[in-house]
Amino acid sequence: MRALHARLPKNFVLEERLKAYSSVIEPHPESLKGIWASACAPITAEGHAFYSEVRVDLGCGKGSFTAAQAKANPDVLFVAIDTEPICISYAAKTIYEAGIPNAIVVPGTGMKIDEYFSPEEISVIYLNFPAPFPRIRQAKLRLTDAERLMQYRNVLTKDGVVRLKTDSQPLFDFSLEQVEVAGYNFIWKTRDAQADFPNDIPSEYEKKLSAQGAKVHAYLITPGPIPADFTPTKPVSLVDYLPEDLESLTYVPHGMESTVRNLANRARKLRKKSQ
Repeated sequence: MRALHARLPKNFVLEERLKAYSSVIEPHPESLKGIWASACAPITAEGHAFYSEVRVDLGCGKGSFTAAQAKANPDVLFVAIDTEPICISYAAKTIYEAGIPNAIVVPGTGMKIDEYFSPEEISVIYLNFPAPFPRIRQAKLRLTDAERLMQYRNVLTKDGVVRLKTDSQPLFDFSLEQVEVAGYNFIWKTRDAQADFPNDIPSEYEKKLSAQGAKVHAYLITPGPIPADFTPTKPVSLVDYLPEDLESLTYVPHGMESTVRNLANRARKLRKKSQ
């Protein structure tokens, strides 16, 4: 998820927040590789329990999605991962104060997911409104790049799935291509997830951007046969996936506002010059 830019509360001290909610933060996720479902489970009167499955929320933001999913699925362990310390503090606060036992927060990156988890340890990977990284030089940071999808194969169960939600039509179209390259199969895909799945639990960004007029593009995919001749795709700009007529855009994807504005201004200047 994109970094949160909301104004911080008065007297907010990051180190104090992280310390206060440290009981739901796992700073060394590699130490639980292969044992998440048992190591994070509570000890019952019958002995040490274990969770039925492990799901990962990559880019968890403030943690409301993870918390809601964990409440709805008490037998599942949810691991919320984010690179932003402020997001970690908010997510930990949300989970701690709600008293949710089956969710844990990890300061980390999706780039290291196979360092944190063992083969066939994760049943679901959620990608909720990931940063689009529209520029070519940032292309390999996209969580839906074919190389990342190949990496997810290393930790997904045989029937594991990856679910993407985004407001960005360019990122979605790019991502559809990457699914094919990485040999995944579509279970479903939609350009209006809220209409097709009205009862889905929304993330913070889904609520915020939908209120601004965004359509939610989404897919659910599962690994097919491993491509025999997989080759990473050449880095591309998401500008290539914008419509030619930028004036026709009724909604500008979050994270691409300045790019679209600059392109539109350039197009107007060229038209004026030609006239």
